[in-house]
Amino acid sequence: MKDRILAFLQNENKSYAQFAEEIGVQPSGISHILSGRNNPSLDFVIKMLQKYSSLSAEWLLFGRGPMYRLVSQPTLFDIEIPVSGPEPRSAETDPADWRGSDIASEARVTASDAFAMAGRTDLNPDKRIVMVLFFYDDKTFSEYRPT
Repeated sequence: MKDRILAFLQNENKSYAQFAEEIGVQPSGISHILSGRNNPSLDFVIKMLQKYSSLSAEWLLFGRGPMYRLVSQPTLFDIEIPVSGPEPRSAETDPADWRGSDIASEARVTASDAFAMAGRTDLNPDKRIVMVLFFYDDKTFSEYRPT
């Protein structure tokens, strides 16, 4: 298991001290494990797996499978934002307000939705939206700043 822990540290580009601090153990404990003097305790393994949730327990304990589990995390485009409030404006009807590139009509949150949200105060009455970023599926982005 020490070889797998060492491989993990190298893959994550972490020093023994950084790793020890992150999982809450003494650096000397890491040194003893990696030198082969001590075997990792169950507590050590649990702390490591809790801190690095994408790390595969099967790989760490038995050396089987890939180092990391496939972790599905939501992306910006998976989040549905309900839109209500003032009448939406569009880049076509109010081009002075749009400072970005073309509007992707197939995006879940359209430019019109963002315009409507920009004037909203019901999200937090003490705050005002100053910038909205649009991320497109071609890995580009544009920004909108309400006046």
